[in-house]
Amino acid sequence: MRHPVRPTRGAVPGAIRRTVDGLRQGNLAAVLGVVHRAGAVSRSRITALTGLNRSTVAALVGELVALELVVESEQGSGGRVGRPSPIVSPHAGPVAIAVNPEVDAVTIGIVGLSARRVRHVRHELSAPATPEETARLVAILLRENADELAGHRIAGIGLAVPGLVRSSDGLVRWAPHLSWADAPLADLVADATGHPTVVANDATLGATAEHLFGAGRGIDDLVYLNGGASGIGGGILSGGRLVGGHGGYAGEFGQTRPRLDESATLEESVSRVRILELLGVDALPEEELERRIAEPSDAIVAELERQTRMLSAALGGIVSTLNPEAIVLGGYLSTLLRRDPERMARLVDESAFASSADGLRLLPAELGEDRLLVGAAEAAFAALLADPAGARASTA
Repeated sequence: MRHPVRPTRGAVPGAIRRTVDGLRQGNLAAVLGVVHRAGAVSRSRITALTGLNRSTVAALVGELVALELVVESEQGSGGRVGRPSPIVSPHAGPVAIAVNPEVDAVTIGIVGLSARRVRHVRHELSAPATPEETARLVAILLRENADELAGHRIAGIGLAVPGLVRSSDGLVRWAPHLSWADAPLADLVADATGHPTVVANDATLGATAEHLFGAGRGIDDLVYLNGGASGIGGGILSGGRLVGGHGGYAGEFGQTRPRLDESATLEESVSRVRILELLGVDALPEEELERRIAEPSDAIVAELERQTRMLSAALGGIVSTLNPEAIVLGGYLSTLLRRDPERMARLVDESAFASSADGLRLLPAELGEDRLLVGAAEAAFAALLADPAGARASTA
């Protein structure tokens, strides 16, 4: 009679081990994700949000502390009876390098977990950099900020690019304002810096940032539009998930035409460049531009009114198609919204189909100039957040 083969004491069959390891990885990621999004959260709140039991959460937090991904501190009782639950916060060590190449500058940010900005450097350019020049510039800026990075663990580099980026491999298929075509930017930056690199569309990353940490927090069906120096891009979230489309190019709202009797695209019709020309300047920070148009000339008023109507018509079409709970406007578009939010809301409602705009919220982006860098950092942190114990990070 053949007896079944029994595992030796303490041994675990491979399939079971893989299942156990997978559960542990998922639980670690769940706990780190809660802390990353909240910034600081009690251990009891983590238990409630993850559905794990208290002892499991305590063990997982202990492991994340050992991995130097979170820190734990005692919470004051506040007069409540019983032992207070410890507070868990992100560790300051892990950082992501976020990069936003634009027509007039390359901006690099050092961003910690929970969207904590460590450093922000804007390198002005007289003309758009090539992909190769961008990679070299990122490497130079990293060397120049070596003291700031000393002791930090770099999870990776994320680039927010104003153009079409193929989701499968990060190839920049077409960035018209930068004159880039089929640029292997991720490979170029990784080779120049030695760090794992992720590339994605800037507005898509801005949508992620605002959804997790800004005006779109807690809103799972939203559309984000960003108005920057390189035109207008967008990102779409449905059910809390990014909608990328077949190749990852969804959200290029700037290339649509609000009026069939005009050849101009949305980003050509709604542009801060027109306002800057009327002001007689080449460039202004967003805050300064908003201040300057608070008391505008008649010509600027007329242009702002025209642009508001064009943008509202485009937003009405988006609402009719996607029926989002909220539209978040960033950059120059948020300046138009803040100028007269009630009027824009009324114009969007008039442009949308039937009841599709019922309950719609038009919200200005909250993350300001950091919105694209926060989104790029989120892409760079993705591997670490998915596998806290297994993801590789380099020490600067």
